Amino acid sequence: MRDTNLMQLALGLTPPWTVTRSDFDAAAKRLDIQIDFAPGSRFPCPNCGTADCPVHDTERMSWRHLNFFQHQAYLNARVPRVRCDKCGVRKVAVPWARPGAGIGPLCGPILLFEALVMTLVSAMPVNAVARLIGEHDTRLWRVVHHYVDQAHARTDLASVNRVAVDETASRRGHNYITLFADIDQARVAFVAEGKDAATVAAFAEDLAEHGGDPAAVTEVCIDMSPAFIKGTSEALPNAAITFDKFHAVKIVNDAVDQVRRAEQKTQNVLRGTRYIWLRNPDSLSERQQAMLEALPTQHLKTARAYQIRLTFQDLYNQPTAEAGVAFLKKWYFWATHSRLQPMIEAARTIKRHWDGILRWFDSRIANGLMEGINSLVQAAKAKARGYRSNRNLIAMVDLIAGKLDLALPA
Repeated sequence: MRDTNLMQLALGLTPPWTVTRSDFDAAAKRLDIQIDFAPGSRFPCPNCGTADCPVHDTERMSWRHLNFFQHQAYLNARVPRVRCDKCGVRKVAVPWARPGAGIGPLCGPILLFEALVMTLVSAMPVNAVARLIGEHDTRLWRVVHHYVDQAHARTDLASVNRVAVDETASRRGHNYITLFADIDQARVAFVAEGKDAATVAAFAEDLAEHGGDPAAVTEVCIDMSPAFIKGTSEALPNAAITFDKFHAVKIVNDAVDQVRRAEQKTQNVLRGTRYIWLRNPDSLSERQQAMLEALPTQHLKTARAYQIRLTFQDLYNQPTAEAGVAFLKKWYFWATHSRLQPMIEAARTIKRHWDGILRWFDSRIANGLMEGINSLVQAAKAKARGYRSNRNLIAMVDLIAGKLDLALPA
């Protein structure tokens, strides 16, 4: 009797629910707590709330609770179905688990167990949590999806008007997801599968479903993907496009590397110098700095291309938009007259996206936020050794970068 009273108090059960007994199996490392309701009990209808509905029948169910020391703990109970004059036969919701957490004789997780799972998976891979608590990861993923989906459904996106967009690989090959971040709240607002124009349309639809207005989005930061440009113009009609400055610099940087690879075939001194030309002078190691100083830079095409790249970066240090326009015109003339074909092609790419690059002087937005979020995503993927589905990856992105209110049970 003392054990059942202790369990009753620990679980916080109130009439008509009582703990009838507890069964401990040391060999199986399992504790089973048996719960029942008092004979003759009547329950409110879970659908309409009508009080004092009689019990129609019962079904035995089990729920996984928090571990009892190193032993798995389960709650087992007869769950009544009541007969309501208005709604017919309905299953009663038990106070220790959310509706639908368990089906028939299968074990569903208890609320406190779910709270523990969600706390752990925010910092650990789901499969590691599964090993830690002795459950199959498929069951834990059901818990994750439930809370993330419910939290996203409650998210208010009414204030979203500046958005950063970027894609990231979901697995090896050409599988991607696209992240849409609310710049002002520094959070992921939406994640879509793929990286085409349809992802922007999906974001606009989700934005409208959560109190936002696609027409109220005034600034969007994207890379130079034709799909993102098309999707933005169609789904976010009032958004001015700023092309991400890091992506613009990368285009010129890649051109420098193309020049180096071509020149390396005739200039052996360039072998082993790739990372020197991909970094800024102030970020070179002492060894790399010494290697650069030892090169005959006055006679190398790669060195000329490198100077063109370094100069392009200075665009973003110009004091005004007018100064930026004048600077970019001079740079474009220099690059296109450099007689370095990769640099000429990079300059022409910049020219095609001229307005969006110069828009930075008005918007002052870049995808630095997305780079930080991407780092979190890649770290989570690395720790988990990948995810079996895009749905799982999207749930984790929302969980770690969406600033969701999970409303976990306390």
